[in-house]
Amino acid sequence: MASISWFCCVHVRPTLCNFTPSQAEKGPSLLASLEHHKTKSCSLSSIEEARGVNRRQLLLHTAVAVPAFAVPNALALSDVSEDVRVYTDDENKFKIEIPQGWQVGNGESNGFKSITAFYPAETSNSNVSVAITGLGPDFTRMESFGKVDEFAQTLVSGLDRSWQRPPGVAAKLIDSRSSNGIYYIEYWLQNPGESRRYLYSAIGMASNGWYNRLYTVTGQFVEEETDKYASKVQKVVASFRFL
Repeated sequence: MASISWFCCVHVRPTLCNFTPSQAEKGPSLLASLEHHKTKSCSLSSIEEARGVNRRQLLLHTAVAVPAFAVPNALALSDVSEDVRVYTDDENKFKIEIPQGWQVGNGESNGFKSITAFYPAETSNSNVSVAITGLGPDFTRMESFGKVDEFAQTLVSGLDRSWQRPPGVAAKLIDSRSSNGIYYIEYWLQNPGESRRYLYSAIGMASNGWYNRLYTVTGQFVEEETDKYASKVQKVVASFRFL
């Protein structure tokens, strides 16, 4: 059975993962806003020997800090309206609609096949990211992780540390649903003494012809930016489609 390596991510203060300072400086607003990524490499010998642990690790990799550098030529941005443009990734077989003027950052990090982030040009704690992770052969559809409600509860309960003394990050599930093979999950996170952060995730699975990959689309905004960014973030996440 093939082994899998990925990042186990919990929602804490920001880290710069494997990106260099010069790269991070190009996208400081995004890096500062993603406060939930204390990462460590987790290599497991097989899915069969630790299925329960593997599934939790895979569920907890929602979004990561991504530097902002130029969009490769293989990727296309096309205007849909005065307010929206379509970002198309032919290599990774997905498209997503983003507001006009939003920036794009992409890169690679241990445990991920691809990471792409979308964020406002102005300083903000709001953004959307698409993380793609390779899966083992026994993950053939989203139901391999359980039904959507079970999946969502596992995700959010794995992030919650409010029971610790002193209390850590609090996490609460707001809603979960499934549509056309994609799991949609809405929840919030709040570190003690900090603003509440709302997250919307769309999680789906697709094959690249050789193996299945998990696509995790995560949009987030802080409470004080609700009026300005909540609707935009939700629309971006909802627009995600496989090619």
